[in-house]
Amino acid sequence: MSHVSFIVVIEVRYLRVHIHPLGPIQTNCYVVEDDKKNCLVFDPGYDGDALLAELRKLSLKPVAILLTHAHFDHIGAVDTIREAYDIPVYLHVAEKKWMASAELNGSGKYPVLPDVVCKPADVLLHDEKTLQVGPFTIGTRHTPGHSPGSISYIFEDDGFAIVGDTLFQGSVGRTDLPGGNTETLLTSIHEELLSLDDECIIYPGHGPATTPGLEKDTNPYLNGF
Repeated sequence: MSHVSFIVVIEVRYLRVHIHPLGPIQTNCYVVEDDKKNCLVFDPGYDGDALLAELRKLSLKPVAILLTHAHFDHIGAVDTIREAYDIPVYLHVAEKKWMASAELNGSGKYPVLPDVVCKPADVLLHDEKTLQVGPFTIGTRHTPGHSPGSISYIFEDDGFAIVGDTLFQGSVGRTDLPGGNTETLLTSIHEELLSLDDECIIYPGHGPATTPGLEKDTNPYLNGF
């Protein structure tokens, strides 16, 4: 069993964000913890047993799993965590069939990797602007383009957002997978993410954090849009 060790990267008000890149393509799993050790798990992509061991070591109490989208590298450990804590999984309705389809979630594209198949999500999101999940109040923005059901989760009062594979530091999400669309992606970024405060911390699905201000100034994929 591989070892997972979270790094605390931010503490704002009552929330603490833990991050660890998981699996062969280093997908960022985020755990957002409050001052009572309740937590949300975002995109548990791989290493489910090791992730579970780390949650228990830290005495964290997951209340839900929230998915930015249902590509295989973001969902591989979903069932391990869901079943251990008997908690719901949230996903946009546009990808409700992806959890059980290696073709749709992309795992079937790579012969060297096992197919990833999960049980369906428990809560399907539509056009909600705000979620109340246990003690956590979370803003949601539908940000399609990388995938049709991509969602960004906004913790506006605490100054950060978890955006999946929509926007990266110096780059944007790929659009050559099922349901991807470049124009839609750029519109999502411009209208939903670059409209956040310039200093909001953007936590992406891969790689380091960034901010809207930095991406406006330096991201070559956004120039002229």
